[in-house]
Amino acid sequence: MDTQLMEKGFERVWQMFQETDKRFKETDKKFKETADQIKETDKKVNKLTGKWGRFVEGLIVPAAERMFKERRIEVDTVYQRVKKHKNGDEIEIDILAVNGDYAVLIEAKSTLGLDDVKDHIESLCKFKSFFPEYADRKVIGAVAGIVIDEGADRFAYKRGLFVIAQTGDTVRILNDKCFMPKEW
Repeated sequence: MDTQLMEKGFERVWQMFQETDKRFKETDKKFKETADQIKETDKKVNKLTGKWGRFVEGLIVPAAERMFKERRIEVDTVYQRVKKHKNGDEIEIDILAVNGDYAVLIEAKSTLGLDDVKDHIESLCKFKSFFPEYADRKVIGAVAGIVIDEGADRFAYKRGLFVIAQTGDTVRILNDKCFMPKEW
């Protein structure tokens, strides 16, 4: 093979390599732009779902005393967005309704899913270690949602949680009158 032919072949391969490198750089730039757009969209969605969560809380808080009084649990104080840090860990309770005997922890979601119920059970398990001032109370749980994913309500019920849902312009506990909540 002649040297000139080899040099032309090498130049052609080198040009192809440079073109490929340029395309990779353009693709990387597009991936980064897309990743930035996804992050921005995630921020907007999180902000929106946070507002929906507060909307759900806004339905539950004024009805909490009535709903639990109907279940012979007369709460007299209701707190929203209770948060505490301890040893690098954190607990956040959407709604905490208390009286001298009970502490009712309520997780409020616009769409309540199975994972939300599981996360709330974890919060119930660690609640007294974060809030020793309630160590003498019976700690019970409830989950609430405007939309409840299929099976999430049954799962919560079987785990001993009250299930709260919207009915008309208010909210109510869906559990039957025979339901006995689990105490943590």
